[in-house]
Amino acid sequence: MKVLIILAILVTIAIIFFKYNKEKNLKRLFFSLATFAIIISLAVIGNLARPIMPIFLAHAILIIIAWGTALKYVFTGTYHWWIIFSPILTIILFLVLEFLTGSGHELT
Repeated sequence: MKVLIILAILVTIAIIFFKYNKEKNLKRLFFSLATFAIIISLAVIGNLARPIMPIFLAHAILIIIAWGTALKYVFTGTYHWWIIFSPILTIILFLVLEFLTGSGHELT
């Protein structure tokens, strides 16, 4: 599974650079790379929500949708920021629930 994730990341970066070589649009290259870095960062931070499985699954689905939206931006140029940053909502929901209910892990 880890190999598929790494392969998907490398394929996405390759698509971004091939599209740049074809169009020579530097602004789209930087936006694409920055957006992709943000999505990867949100995916890593989303592992925080693993103890609450429904929130974690929702986060994983939103990451996949954000990734697809980022690829759509590479090909069409339409940037839907609210879809790309939607995984932040699951992280915020998890943090609010942890603040209200506690982590459930007592230190002895």
